[in-house]
Amino acid sequence: MNDTSGRRDFLKLGMAGLATAGALTAISAEKAAAQAASDSVLRTALDRGKLIVGTGSTNAPWHFENDAGELVGMDITMGRILAKGLFDDPTKVEFVPQDPAQRIPNVTTNKVDITIQFMTMTAQRSQLIHFSRPYYVEGVALLTLPGSENKTFDKLLANGANTRISILQNVDAESSVHFALPQAQVMQIDTQANVLQALESKRVDAAAVDLSTVRWLASRNPDKYFDAGKSWYSMLYGAAVRQGDLDWLTFVNQTFTIAMFGHETALYDAAFKEYFGQEPPPRHPGFPVI
Repeated sequence: MNDTSGRRDFLKLGMAGLATAGALTAISAEKAAAQAASDSVLRTALDRGKLIVGTGSTNAPWHFENDAGELVGMDITMGRILAKGLFDDPTKVEFVPQDPAQRIPNVTTNKVDITIQFMTMTAQRSQLIHFSRPYYVEGVALLTLPGSENKTFDKLLANGANTRISILQNVDAESSVHFALPQAQVMQIDTQANVLQALESKRVDAAAVDLSTVRWLASRNPDKYFDAGKSWYSMLYGAAVRQGDLDWLTFVNQTFTIAMFGHETALYDAAFKEYFGQEPPPRHPGFPVI
């Protein structure tokens, strides 16, 4: 057998495999649910006909109401991605607004199927719930004013002890700023709104806030805010599910992976651009980088 005929036979086998795969896609949601453990959220959600997601409603760009009163944001998009994976319909999801303190209890008591609420993954929390694969890497970043002489990180660093930084008051605030700007003056402030107000009133040169906040504000208000171009302290955001439900956890992880790195990235990419003002990095066929 020559190389040409061998390749032709291989392609025939490949087409047969695709035909078989096409037949498998015809499996109904009911049959798929029957394969999950009887107490799995995967089976419960499919039988119910909708997904129930615990989340917030007051923190842009993660979860907030738009001008039309609709709940939107990156966390909301991740919920819709799961609904599309379950039902091929991103609208088949109910969002349950919850206080951050209820993110874990509402999962463990089955009030919600999953919590998607800008939740930082920690070893301590992982003793109480299972985290999904990360869907965003948060960090600390610097927000400045577009007309400022010291709007870039290099300028802030070069200005040494004359650089003033506002940050939300906490036990690690000063060390967090000094990790990137060792000589800077640190102004700890009681609320995030006041951290930004200190910048706007020019009492400080930069505000140290979440990277997602910097990108959201700088992309939506380029005449008012500027991304200084520095971020540090990586923190992983993941969704929370009940411990022990491996069928559900596996489904969530695979659906997120497909949405971020596979062939169904449209929802994730559009949200990343909308809420962070950036295009996701290109995915190239070949070696998996996930």
